Amino acid sequence: MRLDDLVLPESAACSAALEVASAYCSPALLHHSIRSYLWAAAHAAANDIAFDPELLYVASLLHDLGLVPAFDSHTLPFEEAGGHVAWVFAAAAGWPAERRKRVSEVIVRHMWSAVDVSEDPESHLLEFSTSLDISGRGAHELPERLRAEVLEHYPRAGLAEEFVTCFKSQAARKPGSAAASAIGAGIAERISANPLDR
Repeated sequence: MRLDDLVLPESAACSAALEVASAYCSPALLHHSIRSYLWAAAHAAANDIAFDPELLYVASLLHDLGLVPAFDSHTLPFEEAGGHVAWVFAAAAGWPAERRKRVSEVIVRHMWSAVDVSEDPESHLLEFSTSLDISGRGAHELPERLRAEVLEHYPRAGLAEEFVTCFKSQAARKPGSAAASAIGAGIAERISANPLDR
């Protein structure tokens, strides 16, 4: 499997999601979001997982908007805040109510410890891919050549330091959040040991 085998979906909603992510995310978070889709698509191809490419791409690009200053809620966990932003985005894109709900669910569920692929393939794939990109969990499941190509096209650009800072801020202000639990469970140490940063 090569990077050229992974096709980024092209729809009006996908283009708009990329525009939004580019406007609000740092370069490191933007590349993280794009890589998250690519890791997910590669994992799906390798494991014969059927999924909705447009839904997963939009969720991937918008999943960390709750971490950026413009959308960071002081009461909601970042994934819930991001889910609300994605719902509003999807409404503006003309998606029906059920599809708006789905993109919000996928973003919220990417912070779950696991998602059953048979019940929700898009959330399963985003949970897998974001874990891989942030802490390296499951990186060995994807071909080394593919990992190298993706990282060459979408470099990490200081993601580890930025992400730890974001999560520590979330944990301090929202002690009951999944981000706080992750900090307490040693996510910062796992991020620093991520093989993708070697």
